[in-house]
Amino acid sequence: MVPEPIDAVDVHAFELPTDGPGGAEQDGTLEWHSTTMVLVRVHAGGRTGIGYTYGDASVAVFLSGILAPLLTGRDATAPAALWEPMGRRMRNAGQPGVGAMALSAADIALWDLKARLLDLPLVQVLPVHHDRVPVYGSGGFTNYPVDRLAGQLAGWVEQGIPRVKLKTSRHPEQDPTRLSAVRRAIGDAPALLADANGALGRKEALYWAHRFHDEWDVRWFEEPVGSPDTEGLRMLRDRGPARLEIAAGEYAYTTGDFAALVDGAAVDCLQADVTRCGGITGLLEAAGLAAARHLDLSAHCAPAVSAHAFCAVRRLRHLEYFHDHVRFERLMFDGTLPPVGGALRPDQGRPGLGLEVKWADAEPHRVHGRRPD
Repeated sequence: MVPEPIDAVDVHAFELPTDGPGGAEQDGTLEWHSTTMVLVRVHAGGRTGIGYTYGDASVAVFLSGILAPLLTGRDATAPAALWEPMGRRMRNAGQPGVGAMALSAADIALWDLKARLLDLPLVQVLPVHHDRVPVYGSGGFTNYPVDRLAGQLAGWVEQGIPRVKLKTSRHPEQDPTRLSAVRRAIGDAPALLADANGALGRKEALYWAHRFHDEWDVRWFEEPVGSPDTEGLRMLRDRGPARLEIAAGEYAYTTGDFAALVDGAAVDCLQADVTRCGGITGLLEAAGLAAARHLDLSAHCAPAVSAHAFCAVRRLRHLEYFHDHVRFERLMFDGTLPPVGGALRPDQGRPGLGLEVKWADAEPHRVHGRRPD
């Protein structure tokens, strides 16, 4: 492929209010009233690649000031070759957190651009193992009334999605009522997943692990304790029910973060967020770590990107089809994918990610940058 210099980079951020009760959504440890998408576009050879992440609008400032100047003039046909230079450029500015999300959005845009320069769907440019990514419905926020909670999860089952997840552990005493309502609504067959978002202490989490499994047949307990507590996760994995999987990894920003989880034998299934972990290039490193430790890798959110990226993960488990991100991506883009038969299948007829920005719909939500001319 002939090298193609990057002409320009532009950065945007948009904020979408939640549709939760009273304008808020809650999980085990956090309440939020909006979701922010930071969008980066990279231009070369008459084509434009897009990438994005979900984080604070400060990620857009980081991208504009630290990474965009580095990319201009570089070869757009070699995304992975730009990953390490971007990491070095961020050294004194901060690599995890905001920095990792900025790098992720830029890396995704570079891969999208390469695929568009080749006039191929992104999935065909990656080392693909799969043609689809199974999904699980995710939302079930802790401040949902019980009827909305049960209706949301049952709605995913009715759409043919055989796995659903709810948030738990903000008010543990309320969880038995919530879980019973959900199990009645979805029936016995669908897999039921729970996510505490690190809200519990070790012994409390062990208590609830047994109850979740024994009373409601929960098979997946995500972040029962915080991800940095690898010893606590391992204790739960060792002492919890044999058929209840412990999962974590959505807040892994660097390859070292993933290594801590897999080397610590902390999880039964590893998670990765392509918009946080260094983009597609970083994801491929995490996928190699998971495979080396005989672990499956589950995709955290951002379905429009993850549907392509995780086809390149050999030990793929599934993708979190997250309520907030589905809303946002449908607002922002033409070309988003609906689940069919419980899975997302990349569009083989559109180049790159298959996405085009709907500027008119996005503009009322802008909080950074300006609309392209």
